[in-house]
Amino acid sequence: MVRNTLASRLFFRACCFVLYFVAASVSFNGYYDKWHFGEDGVSGEDDRFQFEMMMDGTAFRPYVFRQMLPSAANWIDRAVPQSFKTWLYNSQAAGTGARTDPFFESPTAENPVYFFRYLVVYGGSFLFALLAVYAMHLVCLALDLPPPAAVIAPVIVILLFPYFESVGGFFYDYPELAFLALAVWLALKFRWWWVIPVAALGTWNKESFLFFIPTLYPFFRRRGSRLGASLAVAVLCLVSVAVYVPIRLHFAQNPGAAMESHWRDQLQYFWHWDYFLLGTEKTYGVPMLKAFTLVPMALLAWNVVRAWPHLPRIVQRHAQIATAINLPLYLLFCWPGELRDLSMLYVVFLLVLAVNLNRWIGSFSRPE
Repeated sequence: MVRNTLASRLFFRACCFVLYFVAASVSFNGYYDKWHFGEDGVSGEDDRFQFEMMMDGTAFRPYVFRQMLPSAANWIDRAVPQSFKTWLYNSQAAGTGARTDPFFESPTAENPVYFFRYLVVYGGSFLFALLAVYAMHLVCLALDLPPPAAVIAPVIVILLFPYFESVGGFFYDYPELAFLALAVWLALKFRWWWVIPVAALGTWNKESFLFFIPTLYPFFRRRGSRLGASLAVAVLCLVSVAVYVPIRLHFAQNPGAAMESHWRDQLQYFWHWDYFLLGTEKTYGVPMLKAFTLVPMALLAWNVVRAWPHLPRIVQRHAQIATAINLPLYLLFCWPGELRDLSMLYVVFLLVLAVNLNRWIGSFSRPE
């Protein structure tokens, strides 16, 4: 009996790994095909945050602040012997079908100066996509959601992720999703100080993680007093600030601004209803309505309304705090239609899907 139980668990975990690996691969390919890394000569190119500029630290603010993967790539590039990088480049470039490999559609990936760092960021971004799926699964399990919903909901979120990458998408978006989910899981399962490394890395990856930390208050409050939860949030915010301030000072002379104001653009977007009604964009190679248009947002609202009464109270409180922080920031400082800038609500969306899936699956077992 014990052996059968262990075999069943092993089989389940192996199936989950295959499912999550494939889902993360599909999602990352959808993102990469859509936006690449901002370099010239491919879809998604932009003169403010090209891959080369991010590696060299010359990109515009605030994009240049997102230094986790660029710094890691530069460090690995310095640590790896040049002979190995040259061999790898020659092998990749001369391999069968290299010219038709999507990776080599990028002129930057073909450049021997940036090839290895491009490969590191490419691989790192995908690994964070895979980590994000597992982190979301752990969040669902931490809230005692049944295994079917806990398995399927993260897959749906990761497959929808390229669709959320509307108007723009960046290599630091998958790490952001992973760190947001990890922070929630750690806050649910462990004492608050376990979140410290995630707060530091999350801020290093993207400075907006600082604003996500207060949304963890309901989870800390479940394990302690109001004062204790407040102190936990305060300490984590200090950790985040301690990471962000040196980065901001280091790149203070870069062009651009620490925060971009777009509230006028937001007003223009909603004033021209044709954008909000019929705006289209190609995702997974298929032209479809943009994520931030009427029909997709109505479906999202429908999901939230159906799931809200069934969400745990602490998740509702988390959602309320996240909305109160993220929505004003989005309307004031984010480009219209960039649904990815509502990232503080990713975990809420995950749990909304999981709850609705659980109700739907449960309906099949009810007697008629």
